[in-house]
Amino acid sequence: MLEHAVLSDQEFCQFQRWLHQTAGIDLSPAKKTLVSSRLAKRLSHYQLPSFGDYFRLIMHDDAKQELQLALDLLTTNETYFFREPKHFEFLSQQVLPGFPQGRPLRIWSAASSSGEEAYSLAMTLAERRPSAPWEILASDISSRVLAQARAGLYAMDRANNIPLSYLMKYCLKGIGLQEGTFLIDRTLRERVQFRQINLSKPLPELGQFDLIFIRNVMIYFNRETKVQVLARLEPLLRRGGYLIISHAESLHGMQSGLQLVSPSIYRKP
Repeated sequence: MLEHAVLSDQEFCQFQRWLHQTAGIDLSPAKKTLVSSRLAKRLSHYQLPSFGDYFRLIMHDDAKQELQLALDLLTTNETYFFREPKHFEFLSQQVLPGFPQGRPLRIWSAASSSGEEAYSLAMTLAERRPSAPWEILASDISSRVLAQARAGLYAMDRANNIPLSYLMKYCLKGIGLQEGTFLIDRTLRERVQFRQINLSKPLPELGQFDLIFIRNVMIYFNRETKVQVLARLEPLLRRGGYLIISHAESLHGMQSGLQLVSPSIYRKP
């Protein structure tokens, strides 16, 4: 049966090279099973006997939609609300108290996936800066997760890390057909702008930011791509602004004008 197609090493290398060229992401050999499991249904959908046939299909000029779907499937990563809480504590306790009330605070969630990070930031700002202006841009390479993020609808078990007061104030519990889900309040959703942006390519005009969150994505880049991404991001950071990466990542040994404030937090002097 078609669903038993086996991903050969040669076929895996094709997807490996394509994903690096397209998104800057390096797939280690350990990810071969992930590629196979995530794309198997697409082979079944098209009744294709091999992963090589699927690769040839998505390379056709008239298969742009399927190409995007394959990219979505291979770049979607796990995320959750208020992940790595020390970063939100830093925002609340170190950044916001001294930030000018009259100036808009701009934050970029640069690898926002399905929106949990962006909405965690929005809840924090709505709570800590209720009458002062702020803006959040959230971006990802995957159109599928961005659609989910814009909808702001999540399974109830995703709410576990949201502080109860925030959950009561900024989330609506689903009833009837929507039971078992919650919806981010519309007033909060409308304050987050979602855009499809590929960090491994030249960036569109975005303006400058006071904080850039780029967490849990650079671990998938090789050193050369990390250097290129950092070079694109640094000019978009205002003087005195902060670049925040995940605790599992490091900019150690990379040339930049950023100063280490604490593990995973960098400041532009």
